[in-house]
Amino acid sequence: MPRASGRKASIAENLADMLGRQIADGVLRTGDKLPSLRALAQLHGYAKNTVVAAFELLVSRGLVQARRGSGFYVLAQRPAALPAGDDSAPLQRAMDVVWLMREQLKTRPDALALGDGFPPVDWLADMRLDRYHQKVVRTGLGALFRYGSRLGYAPLRESLVRKLGMFGLEVSPQQLLLTQGANDALDLVIRHWVAPGATVLVDDPGYYLLFGKLKLAGARVLGVPRQADGPDVAALERLLQTERPRLFFTQSLAHNPTGSDLSAAKAQRILQLASQHPLLIVENDPLADFKPTSATRLSVQDQLVRTIYIGSFSKSFSAALRVGFIACHPDLASDLADLRSLIHVSGSEYCERMVDVMLREGQYERHLVRLRGRLGQATAQALAWMDRQGCEVFARSEQSLYLWAAFPGCEDSAQLASALLAQQVTMAPGRVFSLDSSAASRWSRCNVGAMQSPRLDAAVAQWRLSKG
Repeated sequence: MPRASGRKASIAENLADMLGRQIADGVLRTGDKLPSLRALAQLHGYAKNTVVAAFELLVSRGLVQARRGSGFYVLAQRPAALPAGDDSAPLQRAMDVVWLMREQLKTRPDALALGDGFPPVDWLADMRLDRYHQKVVRTGLGALFRYGSRLGYAPLRESLVRKLGMFGLEVSPQQLLLTQGANDALDLVIRHWVAPGATVLVDDPGYYLLFGKLKLAGARVLGVPRQADGPDVAALERLLQTERPRLFFTQSLAHNPTGSDLSAAKAQRILQLASQHPLLIVENDPLADFKPTSATRLSVQDQLVRTIYIGSFSKSFSAALRVGFIACHPDLASDLADLRSLIHVSGSEYCERMVDVMLREGQYERHLVRLRGRLGQATAQALAWMDRQGCEVFARSEQSLYLWAAFPGCEDSAQLASALLAQQVTMAPGRVFSLDSSAASRWSRCNVGAMQSPRLDAAVAQWRLSKG
């Protein structure tokens, strides 16, 4: 690129700039070894002296250091000072939806992820993916070099028939469409049903990424207030009478962000309202494996007459596998499969085969027992911690990955999030889960798996001292 003097940059300078950007973006991290001089020279067709000059420029800029006989390594970088009032500063964006999504995708070993949406990694580590690779390859090596089937890997859909049958949801393989996680399933439903200007209902507070998807589709999004035992049915009835929405997106169990569960009485009333109005209910159940099979689900009571059921393995196996599914009427499943073909061609058959092998192994049932045991223990400990702190807890489930809590003396949890972020504790303030993200919220989503840490005690104590 041109230099400030107007002269054209040399090849060495361009190479140094490129590597410098990778360091700044975190592609190359502190302690990483740069590719060898010979490898870079051969890869790009540069002279070796050109690569040497580029590395020397990186050394002079304080980005890397040479280690005799070993190579060049990335140095720790001092954060650039942010201009006063810069809205891109994390402390100023703690309530921003896109910022929170970026935080969910970061790996920050130095921070305590109190607002994380996933269970702790060590809870999932016993389902080691490396154990299953050879078994996956043996199930059909040739197919792994081609696109997957239209509805998804047939044996996994058969496994899901058995799995959902344990919940009491009776389906056939033709009613199941495999997707690339629950978010891909939500995308497909929105693309199929939601035209620009269409009115849809959501839980409020609710899943912030769903809000973004619906707004991107041009939908008119209205919130149904969430209560400790499920949606506010009186508010739902009023909205059905006055707004005539076609879809209602909800989470019956382990609701994100409140951790609340739907009661059987409310489930019956919601389905009655759906039968009285032309309402289709989209039930997202990403934490199904954390809950008892007998827990109340709208799709089980309705048997997919007025409901669409969405599931995922991201929370119980691995988010990296990106395998989810939709259960619905077979005609709709076929239409959604056609839509998916236009968007993705197919799913990842390798990942689908991996999940199928994991489901068929006896280890899966033992994994669920351990997972639910850990969650129950962590929930009890987190509730006890909240009580000691004097927090108000929205819903007290015996097993909940999330607690929706209001800290005493805090009227805007975004300010609390900013204060704790300075102590390397990341929170999820309530306003990002609200349709009106401009309104202050007392509430925060807290991950019970991250709450048993002395760092949290210290950070909250520091915040209390700062308030005087």
